[in-house]
Amino acid sequence: MTQAEYTLKQAHRLSVAPMLDWTNRDFRYFLRLISKHCLLYTEMVTTGALIHGDRDRFLAHDISEYLLALQLGGSDPAALAQCARYGQDAGYSEINLNVGCPSDRVQSGSFGACLMAEPKLVAEGVAAMQAEVDIPVTVKTRLGIDELDSYDFLCDFISQVADAGCDVFILHARKAWLNGLSPKENRDIPPLDYQRVYQIKQDFPDLHIDINGGVHTLADVQQHLKQVDGVMMGRAIYHDPYLLAEADQTLFADNHSIPTRHQVIEQMLPYIEQRMTEGRPLKSITRHLLGLFQGQAGAKAWRRHLSEYAHIKGAGLEVVQDALALIPQAGTFIK
Repeated sequence: MTQAEYTLKQAHRLSVAPMLDWTNRDFRYFLRLISKHCLLYTEMVTTGALIHGDRDRFLAHDISEYLLALQLGGSDPAALAQCARYGQDAGYSEINLNVGCPSDRVQSGSFGACLMAEPKLVAEGVAAMQAEVDIPVTVKTRLGIDELDSYDFLCDFISQVADAGCDVFILHARKAWLNGLSPKENRDIPPLDYQRVYQIKQDFPDLHIDINGGVHTLADVQQHLKQVDGVMMGRAIYHDPYLLAEADQTLFADNHSIPTRHQVIEQMLPYIEQRMTEGRPLKSITRHLLGLFQGQAGAKAWRRHLSEYAHIKGAGLEVVQDALALIPQAGTFIK
């Protein structure tokens, strides 16, 4: 294992899940001001969008976001290989294949969770990407789909994909129902089965296994790390991003000073100003900042001010600065 691969595996101790419309470059930059070490993921980008669409826009990011994984949606091995190359050339640290999204739109494109029924095709896609790039290729998947949800089925899927060269799996600890449940319902209704993920790690000790689903606190992360190699958090981080503040010390043994919430926003201001000069509307950035003061005095006033004024034509940094002034100062760096 190279030093770069080792570092990436370490970053997998805690990652932030790819979330459509949420984990774009603005939110990722914001999170990196809070945690230097957790692994970040893009939103899922389809191979069609990269091959036929505005590739530069889809792949754009700031180098401060590293370590950063590109999540691809697709099923054609040649297209996946081509897009993996685009990702590597753009500087991404990892290519991740989505085999977990259950939405109708994704199913109609024959990728996402429905690919669990075609492990051979997934393996071919992984092998094609591995042959094209030097960075790791990983897979994020469910525990099963519809009636294909036995432990033997999951083991067979992982075995075939691992034989193709994938040694990192992120397992959302739920099955997915492709018919009858919406993507939102698929995040909540199928029961969590952490024990099945733990068993996969025991039965495949040479694979790096991350767990995802229903993780709300760093204490939860620490409990899971007793059984698996890494933990992925999603919506809990989006709604309360400062949960990451102690992650570097707690999970990565980095005792750098933790910025206060105020300092995070102050460090964010130059980025916001730069993005606005590029034509990015203020409201498109500030929507990702609403949860920073979750549970703190003044949080409601912060959210209200940004929501009311960031969308107004001509709104600038003063909207964020005025909103910040509504929050009582919490002091300087926390040790």
